Amino acid sequence: MIYKFTIVSDEVDDFVREIKIDSDATFFDLHKAILASCGYKDDQMTSFFICDDDWEKEKEVTLEDMGSSSDEDSWIMKDTRLSDLVEDEKQRLLYVFDPLTERVFFIELTETIPGKGLDKPVCSRKHGKAPKQSIDFDEINKNNVTSSIDLDENFYGDQSFDPEDFDPEGYEMEGGGNDDDRY
Repeated sequence: MIYKFTIVSDEVDDFVREIKIDSDATFFDLHKAILASCGYKDDQMTSFFICDDDWEKEKEVTLEDMGSSSDEDSWIMKDTRLSDLVEDEKQRLLYVFDPLTERVFFIELTETIPGKGLDKPVCSRKHGKAPKQSIDFDEINKNNVTSSIDLDENFYGDQSFDPEDFDPEGYEMEGGGNDDDRY
């Protein structure tokens, strides 16, 4: 059987990928197909989550064995076939492609094609540019250094707050002693 998954992002409005893959393929095969369709490097600890109808996480399929306790079932991408955990059309999954900031793709099994098979996954639809694979924190910090703090009379819910009393350069206190008085 062939599964057709539709993949979207909440970061890029026009991003869509459709991947057709054999139901007997592994989650690792789907992982590689997603990376290839987005032009991503294979250097992150990605994972899939099987979700309910409201996108609530139920089961995790990890790239590597995370050594979870024996009480919990654990699924590893290379060892888990898609058909082991995905059976019905409209089944929802999350694919965490940037684990540091938990950025995800939303995946839905949009079609099953019985009686056919595929040797390898195929990206059957590619629309829009994929979001950046990871966030550059140095770039974010550099951009935020020049941003100003927006303070108003409702700062921390205090109606009597006066923005003129706020010193963003170091919270200096008026009328304080000399440096020798500091602890």
